[in-house]
Amino acid sequence: MNYRTLGRTNIRVSEIGFGCWTMGGPNWSTSNGQPIGWADVNEDEVMAGIKVGLDAGVNHWDNADVYGNGKAERLLAKCLKKLGVKPGSQVIATKVGHFAGTAPHAFEPRQIRNQCEQSLRNLGVDAIDIYYFHHGSYVGPGYDGQPHDYLQEAAATMHALVKEGKVRAVGQSAYGDEDFERAIPVLKPDVLQSKANMRYDPFIRPGSKLQALMKQFGCTFVAFGPLDQGILLDKFDPENPPKFAEGDYRNQRKDMLPESLRTLKPKMQQLKDRFGPTTEALASAACRFVLGHDHVCSTIPGFRNARQAACNLKAASDPAMSEADIEFCRKLFA
Repeated sequence: MNYRTLGRTNIRVSEIGFGCWTMGGPNWSTSNGQPIGWADVNEDEVMAGIKVGLDAGVNHWDNADVYGNGKAERLLAKCLKKLGVKPGSQVIATKVGHFAGTAPHAFEPRQIRNQCEQSLRNLGVDAIDIYYFHHGSYVGPGYDGQPHDYLQEAAATMHALVKEGKVRAVGQSAYGDEDFERAIPVLKPDVLQSKANMRYDPFIRPGSKLQALMKQFGCTFVAFGPLDQGILLDKFDPENPPKFAEGDYRNQRKDMLPESLRTLKPKMQQLKDRFGPTTEALASAACRFVLGHDHVCSTIPGFRNARQAACNLKAASDPAMSEADIEFCRKLFA
């Protein structure tokens, strides 16, 4: 396993980290009732997957308060303890921003502190290694019901938590350039996070707005979704499209519909012809593509069991992807 430095910090994270969203199981948004979770997981299978990661050198675990409303944080802590992992030996990330409780907005300073304290308890740690704001929508209702911009006070609260020793590194997760452009100069995060893969690479693509911002402010990037939730593993049959359990986020994805999967088939065949037909080969290519871009310090595929964990890790033992292969992948899915 190779390790890369997180922004301006001295924190080193494994190039392949593990995303913990799946560990939260089924869940629904409190704001609109839409599914925001995954099909339920088996605790023993999750622990077996975590052990596979640990044995391969994974030290980076990405969580959030809203994953199962704390379930994923507590399950990660439970598994690491059962496996005898030394406290403080791992880099554990979590996020705040999608659960407002009884506050008017999740980025209200006292609510940030409430969630930080709860995440510390859920994870069983004294400090959160990477604490992200989970999105970039800082404008929302205030206590008077009028629109209020929480960015400045949220950033001040986050940096106060760093000074108090409750947070080691500051992160910003967002889903658009405008949100990143607005938040980064104020928050001054060490690390950014968003989706990046062969099918969706606007944040990591050379010459992108975010690449320029990362160079200017000394940030690095953690990429979620490198496998595009299994789509880039060619695991779904358009003639027998996947059916997911109630509360599973993937029920909303149009990319999982037969017509979308059917359109993708010829491209996946070209990918197999170049990198190999196995799930391991495709997973490796997907992760190495992301890791081949400037400022990317880690990619965090999800997992449910030991088999998926092992597939995620194939990239760690394969050579870095060549510029020619990266360009091939980019053009294939352009």
